Formats: sequence, structure tokens, C-alpha cells
Amino acid sequence: MANGFFNVPAPKNEPVKGYAPGSPERAELKAMLKTLKNQERDIPMYIGGQEVRTGNTQRIAPPHDHKHTLGHFHAGTTAHVQQAIDAALAARPMWAELPWQERAAIFLKAAELLAGPYRARLNAATMLGQSKNAFQAEIDAACELIDFFRFNVHFMQQIYQQQPESAPGMWNRMEHRPLEGFLFALTPFNFTSIAANLPAAPAMMGNVVVWKPANTQIYSAQVLMELFQEAGVPDGVINLVFVDGPTAGDVIFKHRDFAGIHFTGSTGVFNNIWKTIGENVSKYRSYPRVVGETGGKDFILAHSSANAKEVATAITRGAFEYQGQKCSAASRAYIPSNLWDEVRQYLIDDLKSFKMGDVEDFSNFVNAVISEASFDKLAKYIDAAKNDDSVEILAGGNYDKSKGYFIEPTILVAKDPQYVTMCEELFGPVLTLHVYDSQQFEKTLELVDNTSPYALTGAIFAKDRYAVDLATRKLVHAAGNFYINDKPTGAVVGQQPFGGARASGTNDKAGSILNLLRWVSPRTIKETFVPPVDYRYPFLGVDTGEDLNATGKGGF
Repeated sequence: MANGFFNVPAPKNEPVKGYAPGSPERAELKAMLKTLKNQERDIPMYIGGQEVRTGNTQRIAPPHDHKHTLGHFHAGTTAHVQQAIDAALAARPMWAELPWQERAAIFLKAAELLAGPYRARLNAATMLGQSKNAFQAEIDAACELIDFFRFNVHFMQQIYQQQPESAPGMWNRMEHRPLEGFLFALTPFNFTSIAANLPAAPAMMGNVVVWKPANTQIYSAQVLMELFQEAGVPDGVINLVFVDGPTAGDVIFKHRDFAGIHFTGSTGVFNNIWKTIGENVSKYRSYPRVVGETGGKDFILAHSSANAKEVATAITRGAFEYQGQKCSAASRAYIPSNLWDEVRQYLIDDLKSFKMGDVEDFSNFVNAVISEASFDKLAKYIDAAKNDDSVEILAGGNYDKSKGYFIEPTILVAKDPQYVTMCEELFGPVLTLHVYDSQQFEKTLELVDNTSPYALTGAIFAKDRYAVDLATRKLVHAAGNFYINDKPTGAVVGQQPFGGARASGTNDKAGSILNLLRWVSPRTIKETFVPPVDYRYPFLGVDTGEDLNATGKGGF
């Protein structure tokens, strides 16, 4: 509908709170951290609006303090997945027919609740459950998710306003229907905002969803579910289940009404999902929408004209904020030989100043990695580097899991630009750096483009505009989000729509209208007001004096 009465005000990005010493938001957040930490939460699944407890519970602990218990969640089975599908399909008719303005109101309310009474609670849950510091939780769980809700409503309105032209005597219109069936949202641990947006974006467009979060994000997922309920999301529209991937997939990917998946996770898992969907495609009512954002081996490339301090700061922030566990985090860097000594010293000084520890100590820049499995994987790569003469450990290299899963931010300098950690995704606070001959910039561009199968984010630093232009052209397919003189992290909804191609996903750009278009199936309707009553077209008319017999009139 294009009626001005329903126009939603243009959204603005939610301001980021600073949490400086003495600020009211800092005091509120610290109080909430204390409150939540002193509780042991019993976390149910949510199916058809009902809390479902199975008695088969699993413990939740902070990654930075794994001996402390935050609570327990109730694990489900294939029967619960089926129940969630049934609840979603039962809710679908009323939800799909609800005017879009009513759906918009629900998610605009969710944004306001999160900007106000839910802000400290969701931030604190993210900090404790996923080991994020106050700033990282604020820009994720609060600001980005608020932006997702508000901007997606804005994009939804734009979609419904896009209507075809109508010739005289007719009316053409376009319906953007929800997909026929249910959607599966499979969400990651590292961003609470992504965990919420993956089910919420399709739901906003009138779809119903079965949502399976990562086990390591369940603590904040419950707060999200309570936010959805208070905002007015009807029972059964979003159903939250706690099962492992194969258990969910065994039911969902064989179901006739499976209509699509909204995914963020590993490339290997996504490849297997795509294969499974292909094998089952004849079972489905329609071709499922497959939307996924997967891995990255994100780069920072400096040109000889770059500012050394700017490059070092981009590496420090881009590689080590949230322990390098962002899909966009810099994990490989290419530094020209003429800048290396200066960049090297800046990096050493930065990493010496890092504090690492508990999220409740706001002076800590770095916290724990998400799990013991992640810790062990990273420690193995660090140990291998220590035993390789071709690799220098410039900074870091230590680790300890006695209290929490702490990996010291580590910079490796590899002589070989194809060294294993220059190529493989690690997903942790380990960056590998290669120093190249400053006269070999164009050759290094080819190296950057061909080293990794991923193409998520990347950054070029240069004062020389010719170098910027060359890099932008040569690396056209190397990153879906490309940054000039900035770190490759921190995409903002509505400003830098996020997603990559190659092995990094389907590049459907979360935070833009492009993503929402994936969750509708258009129907074109043509209405003719005065239909014709004679089949004859004007060209069939006879010229004056024309020999009718010569035209073949009268038969075959």
C-alpha cells in the first residue's frame, strides 16, 4: 500500500551508548550483569507460544568463567522439531493475511523495547553467554538489532510500494506473498543481532519460522524470544527449538512444506545443507529459498603510500575486537616492505597495552573465545607456528583455559604468503601477516585475490588514488564488503549492507531491501475493466475495393 497515512518515518541508526566511567548506562549494565550472573536460568524451548521443557537439560557457562553456571536449557528431539513445524503451519494463515502495517507495528515496538527496557538485559546476556565486552555487546545486541527492526520495516514498505504501470482500461498490481510453507532459521553464536534477524526478517514479510540457535547463544536467545513475545509476535510465528543440526535437518529438509532457510554459519555446514536440499527437491511444494552467509578469510592490504599508524590501528581493531570471532574479522594482512618497521612497532605497542579477562571488568579489551573446541583448535595452530622456522610470532602466542578459554591475541609473520594460517579460516584472535616487496603491489593484489576461496570482507589502505582504483578493480570479486582506508569490520545496517560471495555465501545483503525480497513470492494481478466482446483485431479489416476472394476469405 502506498497510502501516505501508512508511511513509516525514515529510520535513523540507533546511537551507540559509550558506557564511560560514571555514566548511567554503565551503572545499569553492571547491575544487570550482577543480577543475571547470580541467577540460574531454566531455559525452555518455545513452540506455538508454549514453554516446552523436556527434562534433558544441558549446562550453560560463560566462556570466560567456565566453572560458573548461568543456567540450563532443555534439549529437544525430532518430535519437537515436528511440533514446531506444525505450530508454524497452524499460525501461517492468519499471520500471512495480516496487513503489513500490523506486522510492521510489532517489530517497531520490538525496536523501542530493545532501545529501552530490554537494552541492558540483552547486552548483559550477550556479555555473559558469548563473552563480549560492553562495547561489542552494545553495537551488536542493542544497536544493530534495533537497526534491523527499524530499517527492515522501511524496506518492507518500499517493497509493497513498488507497483507496475497500468495502461488505460486496466489495473495492474503486484502482491508480495509470503512463501508457501515454513522457513528454517539456523543462527550463529557470534552476533545476537544476527540470531534475531534471521528469523525476524522472514517473519516480518508474513512467513512463519522454526528457529534453531547455536547452543553457545541460547542464553541470549531466550531474552530475544521474550522480546518477541512482549512486542506481540503471535504464537507459532517464531518457534525456538534446541536440537543439534542433524536432528533438525532430518525432519525439516524432508518436509513437503519446507520453503527456505536463512543461515549464518560455516561453509561446510552450508554446503551440506545445499546438497541435502538438492537431493530432496522433488519432495517440496516449491523450490526453497536458500540464503546463507558463511565463512571468511578477510584481508587488510596496505599500499606503500599508506599511513602506518592507520594500518596498525585497523589491524588491531579489525583482527582482535571480539577475539577475532566476527565473520568480517581481519585474519590476514599484507604490509609493504617500506612501511613494515613502523607498522611492526605500532602493533607491538598496541598488543602490549591489551588487557584480557572477564567481561565484568570494563577495562578488558579482549575476553574469551566461545568454547573449548575453539580454544583447542586455535592452540593447535599457534603451537604449529612456534615449531615452524618460517614463521615469527610477533606478539602473543600464549593461551590458558584453566578458568576461561583465553587465547592471547597473536600476530604471526609468515615468510610464505601461502602459509596455512594465511589461507584457512581460524575464527579467533590470530592474525597472519606477510611482508611484500613494496614494488610488487600489483602482483600482491593477485595474491590476495587467489589465496582464499572466501570473499566476505577486505580493506585497502593507500593515499595514492591510482592504487585505490587499481585495487578496487583487481579485487572486484574478492570481497562483498570492501573498505577503503578502514578496517574490514563494523558494517552498519542501512549503510553497508552485509554479505559476500564465493565460499562466503549467497550475498543476499542483510540490512538491505535485497534480503527481504528473498522472503516473498510475487504475484502479478491484471484487472481489465471493460473486457472485449469481439475477437477481431483491426488489422483484419478489409481495404476499400479489395478483392475478397484473393484474400482467401471464406475457408481453408
